[in-house]
Amino acid sequence: MISFSDPIIAHNLIKLQRKPFAMLKADDCYKVFEASIDNYHVTDSVDTPFHNPYPEGTLDSLLYAKNWIDTVQWHLEDLVRPPSIDPIEGMLLKRRIDKSNQDRTNIVEKIDDHFLAIFSDVKYLTDARINSESPAWLLDRMSILMLKIFHMRDQTLRSDATDAHRETCRLKLNVLIEQKNDMRLAFDEMMEDIAIGKRRFKVYRQLKMYNDPSLNPSLYQAKNTPRK
Repeated sequence: MISFSDPIIAHNLIKLQRKPFAMLKADDCYKVFEASIDNYHVTDSVDTPFHNPYPEGTLDSLLYAKNWIDTVQWHLEDLVRPPSIDPIEGMLLKRRIDKSNQDRTNIVEKIDDHFLAIFSDVKYLTDARINSESPAWLLDRMSILMLKIFHMRDQTLRSDATDAHRETCRLKLNVLIEQKNDMRLAFDEMMEDIAIGKRRFKVYRQLKMYNDPSLNPSLYQAKNTPRK
């Protein structure tokens, strides 16, 4: 059992009281994600110019940009699905989705940079457990979950669908809301545990191998194959 009189925990709490977002709550993040989703659906167009309402360099601005990328990509994935899509148009959308995936990874890593700075002074307990994912990658899943909830709720309101369809979607929506609540608890517990030194995390920089011409065989082999 951990005592809050432990000198390491006391040190951590004193340090973190002086830093913004040290005890960031999941609900704060959910509100930013919801704002992004709602603002996107004012026009509901993947070509809507991006405008970030939060001050540049803040964590809220990164969270908003993160969800905006997710929201645009959600709809790009819809556009590329019809079997009758023109192959050239489909390939252009695929390239855009590939870029979006890389942008998503890049911004998640920027969010983790914020957490690394926030928790830079934390001293860990000797028995601190390592977390399987960083705070930003949990936020990544929370962001996408909010999109699922938005669109599943929309399905429950479809006037052109059957009662059976709407009821099925209502049941799925209930599961998503339950998952939202569980992820809220998981995030808040993670932040608290890291703040007091009970849990630690590492950031592993991701790499989309298919985007790298030196790692994707289809790209580097084509580059090295002489033209006839």
